Amino acid sequence: MIRGVMSKPYPDTSAIPPRRRGLHALGAGLALIGAGGGWAARAGAAQPRTGGDTGAGPGAGASANAAANPPGAQRRPWPTGLPTPPLALPAWEAPAWKLADARGQVVVLNFWASWCEPCRAEMPSLALLAQRHAGDRLQVVTVNFRETDAAIRRFLAHTPLDLPILRDADGEAARAWRVSLFPTTVVIGRQGRPAFTVLGELDWTSAVARAWLAPLL
Repeated sequence: MIRGVMSKPYPDTSAIPPRRRGLHALGAGLALIGAGGGWAARAGAAQPRTGGDTGAGPGAGASANAAANPPGAQRRPWPTGLPTPPLALPAWEAPAWKLADARGQVVVLNFWASWCEPCRAEMPSLALLAQRHAGDRLQVVTVNFRETDAAIRRFLAHTPLDLPILRDADGEAARAWRVSLFPTTVVIGRQGRPAFTVLGELDWTSAVARAWLAPLL
């Protein structure tokens, strides 16, 4: 079961009480798919076929695949032969950020929105991940999907976040990175090549997350 919310060109719903946002999203056209006794939200388009991890070093795929998907999240290797999309976006109250400038680091690229409850739930573990691996040249970067300054400001007032927030104001970055569900996190190796994508909410301090990341560090 994947715990996430399907991407849509939603209006700003950050002022709606959390318990009502799910109903608002349903009214906007979510398709809910029953999976494993629970519910997963996903886009109607078929997912691309995937191959083994690339850019993660010898044995990376075997080690990472040994860890089963935890409840709420699913790991998918980056599709073999799929190019790495460029990424250069303005940042919230910070200089613009470019993926090309992060060569030599492991980048955990998290696509999120404040109206996405699973996104909000996993943010603290992403912040802890960044703190614990600062010495390992691992960088956690968040990409906000199509929200206004006011929406982000309201989110930060309730959930202080010490992570870079990039602004995907038109949704083009999410489309380029094939993001159809929030949260989606792309883990990128030191050579700048994506290794795998995590769909849905994950505790990034968990044993499963550590096993997935270990081959890249």
